[in-house]
Amino acid sequence: MAAHTPAPAAPRVRGRRLGSTVAGLLVLGVMLFPLYWMLNTALQPESGLLQVAPVPGSLDLSGFSKAISDQGGHLLTSLVVSLGAVAICLAVSAPAAYGLARFGLRGTRTIVFGTLITQMVPGIVIANALYSSYVDLGLVNSHFGLMLADASLGIPFAIVLMRAFMVSIPGEVVEAAQIDGAGPVRTFVRVALPMSRNALITSGLFAFLFSWSDFMFALTLNTTDDVKPITLGIYQYIGAHVGDWGSVMAASVLSAVPAAILLVLAQKYIAAGITGGSVK
Repeated sequence: MAAHTPAPAAPRVRGRRLGSTVAGLLVLGVMLFPLYWMLNTALQPESGLLQVAPVPGSLDLSGFSKAISDQGGHLLTSLVVSLGAVAICLAVSAPAAYGLARFGLRGTRTIVFGTLITQMVPGIVIANALYSSYVDLGLVNSHFGLMLADASLGIPFAIVLMRAFMVSIPGEVVEAAQIDGAGPVRTFVRVALPMSRNALITSGLFAFLFSWSDFMFALTLNTTDDVKPITLGIYQYIGAHVGDWGSVMAASVLSAVPAAILLVLAQKYIAAGITGGSVK
């Protein structure tokens, strides 16, 4: 009598995969729906907030043209401030991370832990503390002052991330550079930085996103319209044009475009930069 042969498990596996795919698509749809509705509202500038159709009947870009006219300068301000914050963040965090990773300083773990703790401090506390100092230094209502403040948002994260990556750099590579006559600074510039490219790109991207989305420093450290990032511009735009939700949503869509483009272009560097320091 032939032995009983168990049924193949392939249909069951395919069923599980199909269920996982459907669940993933549902979660993705829920997460992306606010973005879709924002774009949908921006394409129907003449409709009230409660009269927006689920799908736009035609592409009306008048809301975008009005948003660019009203908020174009604020977008440029955010771009300048964010790029400056990235430069300051990397200029401070990269040497600090290299020193913590390679110089065998006493209390390194305590320093790293303290660096992480600083990110738990509420932003309003830091903003209020900075304001009096900024007044004395003449940095209120200035691009450079906002760059410094926004850079502080990304420095702790960048130090921790790049240190984890630089610790994984083989010691033989550093020793070979030193044997060739390279000093600490040259070794850092010629060896550590090129090998830490993924971590640098990841840190710079997150510093850009922190600065681009900053609202607290922009609101606290600016008392005039001379330096107004897009986050503050949209906040005041809503109060002035609460009935024109099409233009408000168009401005929001425009503010999300640079961050989305950077995330798409740098996604492979982000994955390598975050996981690179986990394996030595």
